[in-house]
Order: sequence, then C-alpha cells, then structure tokens
Amino acid sequence: MNLSLNSILEGQLLLLDKPIEWTSFQVVNKLRWALKKKFQLKKLKVGHAGTLDPLATGLLIVCTGKMTKKISEIQALEKEYTGTISIGATTPSFDLETPFDQHYSTDHIKQEDLFLAKKQFEGLIDQYPPIYSAIKKEGKRLYEYARQGEKTKIEARKVTINTFDLSQIELPDVKFHIKCSKGTYIRSLAHDYGKALQSGAHLSQLRRTAIGPYSVEDAMTPEQIVHKLIGISS
Repeated sequence: MNLSLNSILEGQLLLLDKPIEWTSFQVVNKLRWALKKKFQLKKLKVGHAGTLDPLATGLLIVCTGKMTKKISEIQALEKEYTGTISIGATTPSFDLETPFDQHYSTDHIKQEDLFLAKKQFEGLIDQYPPIYSAIKKEGKRLYEYARQGEKTKIEARKVTINTFDLSQIELPDVKFHIKCSKGTYIRSLAHDYGKALQSGAHLSQLRRTAIGPYSVEDAMTPEQIVHKLIGISS
C-alpha cells in the first residue's frame, strides 16, 4: 500500500476492512481526515466503491484523487460474502438493525430442504431491495419512507447469484458463501430464503471477503491505516 503524497493525489486504491457498527461513510471520513492531516491538505477527493451496511464487516475499497473516476468500474465487479442466515424470525430491515417482528416454526425444515430451497436463488433472479436501504425513489431514500411509516412500491431488480453454498448447518443458523453481481442485497436473499422454506429468516452476520480480484486478506482496518499514517490510534 503506497501512501506517499504523489500516489494519494494521483489516485490510490486502498483496501479497508470495515469494522462492525461503522458506516461506510465513517470509514471514508476517517481515512480522509488522516490523509489530510498527514500531508497537510485542505481538500482531497476520497470515495468508496460499494456500501457495506453498519452490521456488516469486511472489504471496503476506498479511492483517492483521480482514482475516484474508477469507482463505477470497481462497483461493477463480482462481490464475495460469507455470513449467517438465522431461520425462524424476521425483522423489517431483514437483519439485526431492527427488532424481530414475527417468529416462525422451523420444526418442518429438514437438511435437504435447505439445499433444495437455495436452488431458487442461483443464477439470474428478480430481487426486491429491503425497505431499509439507501436506494432513492422520488428523491427520497427508501429507509426514510420506512422510518416515517410511509408505504411505497419497491420495484424488483435483476441480480445474479453465481455461487450460493451452505458451509455449515446448525439450525436455526445456516452459514453461507456467496458470489454475486453488483446490486445484490444479501439481506433480501436471507429474507426470501426464509419464505422459500415456508418459514421466516433474517441475516444475522455478514462479511464481504472479496470484490473482483481484491481480497479482504490484503486490507487494513481504519485503526491500522490511521496509525500507519500519523502514528495514533483511530
């Protein structure tokens, strides 16, 4: 990771490992602050290539300077995730950011059902984004409609699930490995998977491990990169 002034201004692609409960915006802000402090800059273009929800961890690609022009190109790359789907309860946000709203029986679910149900979500599928998402509709974020108790029609979107493997089953928890296209909501996948099992489900854990050729194994936490830049803890 080249953190010289010239490389940062010309355009640098930085791999960050986002901690849980941090927003992607907070990671970008922390990095921008550290870079500006290190190099005594008044302005610096910094942006990320693909949001991670606050409760998700893992790879966040941050671009500086002229590299910010490549953000759309990076966002289009295949994403790779690991995580846990918990069966038997749903939440409005499809993850643990909101409280449970309904509980369902899981007594009827056999292991073979779990593998049969996931086949519905392999390949090109129609997916409805969560109402608790940052997608804009008529100039307003969907989560704003949700928080204000307003109903709005959400349009389905085409996404591609290239890989959907179940890595460990200990009901009600099912651990997975997924490779998918841009625009895929793993929260929606978890919710829909629960319905396919004639039950309910939510996403209880999520980690992004790769974006195209970039791996979280090569990433630094915000604390590590701030310490590397200016020698203090974030």
